[in-house]
Amino acid sequence: MSRLSKTSFNIFLIFLLSGMYFQTQSAIPEKNQPSGLSVNFLTHAGQVFRNGYPVNTPLYQAVGRKENFQFAEIAQKQPFFGWIVNSDQNNTIQVGYQILVSSSLENIRKNIGDCWDSGKIASDQSVNVIYSGKALEPNSVYFWKVKTWDNHGVESVFSTVSQFKTAATLVEYATARYPLQKQGIYPVSIKSLSDSSFFIDFGKAAFGTIRLTLLGKTNSDTVTIHLGEAQKDGRINRTPAGTIRYSAHPLVLMSGWNTYTLAISQDKRNTGPQAILLPEYIGEVTPFRYCEIENYSEPLNKNQIVQETVFYPFDETESYFASSDTVLNQVWDLCKYSIKATSFCGTYVDGDRERIPYEADAYINQLGHYGVAREYSMARHSEEYLINHPTWPTEWILQSVLMAWNDYLYTGNKESLQHFYSDLKAKALLPLADESGLISTKTGKITPEVLESIHFKGTLKDIVDWPQTGILGLGKNEPGETDGFVFKDVNTVVNAYHYQAVSQLVLIAKVLNQESDETQFAAQALKIKTAFNEKLLDKKRGAYIDGIGTDHASLHANMFPLTFGLVPEKSIGKVSSFVQSRGMACSVYGSQFLMDAVYDGNNADYGLELLSSISERSWYNMIRVGSTISLEAWDNKYKPNQDWNHAWGAAPANIIPRKLMGIEPLEPGFQKIRIKPQPSSLEHAEIKCPTIRGDVLVSFKNKLQESFHLVLTIPANSTADVYIPFWTKSQKVTMNGNVVKYRQEGNFAVIEGVGSGNSKFEVAR
Repeated sequence: MSRLSKTSFNIFLIFLLSGMYFQTQSAIPEKNQPSGLSVNFLTHAGQVFRNGYPVNTPLYQAVGRKENFQFAEIAQKQPFFGWIVNSDQNNTIQVGYQILVSSSLENIRKNIGDCWDSGKIASDQSVNVIYSGKALEPNSVYFWKVKTWDNHGVESVFSTVSQFKTAATLVEYATARYPLQKQGIYPVSIKSLSDSSFFIDFGKAAFGTIRLTLLGKTNSDTVTIHLGEAQKDGRINRTPAGTIRYSAHPLVLMSGWNTYTLAISQDKRNTGPQAILLPEYIGEVTPFRYCEIENYSEPLNKNQIVQETVFYPFDETESYFASSDTVLNQVWDLCKYSIKATSFCGTYVDGDRERIPYEADAYINQLGHYGVAREYSMARHSEEYLINHPTWPTEWILQSVLMAWNDYLYTGNKESLQHFYSDLKAKALLPLADESGLISTKTGKITPEVLESIHFKGTLKDIVDWPQTGILGLGKNEPGETDGFVFKDVNTVVNAYHYQAVSQLVLIAKVLNQESDETQFAAQALKIKTAFNEKLLDKKRGAYIDGIGTDHASLHANMFPLTFGLVPEKSIGKVSSFVQSRGMACSVYGSQFLMDAVYDGNNADYGLELLSSISERSWYNMIRVGSTISLEAWDNKYKPNQDWNHAWGAAPANIIPRKLMGIEPLEPGFQKIRIKPQPSSLEHAEIKCPTIRGDVLVSFKNKLQESFHLVLTIPANSTADVYIPFWTKSQKVTMNGNVVKYRQEGNFAVIEGVGSGNSKFEVAR
């Protein structure tokens, strides 16, 4: 069995054991049958849960029963549908579809669309198809299916039937969401510490509680249950640093065999007014990997102890990655799992200490979620939540625009852009600009009207990176994570973000046909870029200074302009060299933008060096210190109050698929895809990357400067531009065994317009 097939088989076993059962979706579609049906991004809108666990009760039956069921509800009057086009032929494009929506299971089985029968629509649209039938009724279950026609003359059979329920009140626009899910995990090991105490390891930390089946001899036997994230000398570390969690729970046993669930006490800090609270059917949770049971003298086996975990529904089979670098593989596993584990609130939060959404966390979480799962609802909900509940850093206000554009790029759905367009324009902070176009929070331009427009009550402050010197346990002699950044009234990092936000408003305005705004934003973006390079670029040194009034140049003042496309072509080399000279002189948050800058500058050697580093400031260090979820900081000494469950430390979950393997949308909704692997010295790698149109599979074998073999699977109804190494004009490039034309772009040979299906490319000197 090949490595790839072993990986797939193991993931499939996890899928089966997880209890994830979806009532109306066929796991393996018939030939050419549409699959992956979604309504408002929810691919399992018909799944019913009870107290967080998936059950086998069909949605149309569950709505009439008086049980503690949970299910998604669609509150939008005209929801949008999507599906994956399937074909056994290459170069497949959908040319038509037919949707049936019915009010009863009987009608849908008879192919009667009593609510909507679209008829055959001549269109290649397979995502974001707006419902156009009879008005939907509140509190009602609907059934739907779709069939397609393709450019090969193939008419598919209808898809399997999918269900969804409408909400009690229907509105013009609303983002749909799943309920939270629970999953039981058994221990990977149990160790006897004495005749009456045990040490249990669940293998990975997760948010949840614990369920135990124990024997009591009397009604007064008392055991103590210890839960923790860290261990020390073979026991749970009961005095961990920072916000690494440990808790002890006395449990009085009843006589006989009984099953107990620990009720976790609330923490005042992470259940405060700004925190995201957990629903009643979930209850309070704590993050833990280890459990100790004290004062229990009976034998104990793995079936008696369950780690009852909580997460937003997550399908492990939707992505995988493996390579010839074992450190890189471990980093991927850490970061992919971190996206699942930290989804426990159903909204992106900053970890367990506060459980508050922050734009910076959500931006990295969003991209990571896209990289590991075909799931878009949590990212959209979190982004929209933050529009109305912003946080204090200036740059993070600007990130709302970046998140909104990411949402559109990955989904192709513009409804959120339309609904929040006025808010997004305000988030660009244009009123703070001076005559040159640069903005500042220090020049008296922040008025009550500006704050009201961005829904913020408080004081905006520039942040650059976090933590900073002299706070959160860092003394004045400890540098923090800003690389010595000198804060001035006109801040380079803030203005790099401002430029990116305005540039993306140009694109948003174009999508929404706001021609006047598009022209205005384009002129403003050019103005900002001109002033930025005139006032902040030290051309002699070839580096950007931190702000007007200082000659200090930090990593941050240079990596953000590089990431956001501000650097003039002739200066890119020097700025890139300066960035590399500073190393990982940023936080785990800043590393997202450093890695983007490195790979966008085609510096694959340095990118791989950082991703696979085993230094103290590396993702591998998170594994080495004992965590199975990404940390809030590189190590405790860089943030003494850090927690061990921060998705903003999981940048490789998106950097590996987006940059190292090079899979990104060139056109919204992955209608066109860029495949641009940057392998450096990696001998081989393979990835399955989910998209809204289906899976992209990329694998390569690489002999540096000698040969490069690339195998691709592109989903039907998509095309791709494929980038492979360009070493010399005499090299031979073939596609499926035939010599193929390409254009040169720097160190890449680009084959444009590659169709769907399976393709093999080879480069030989």
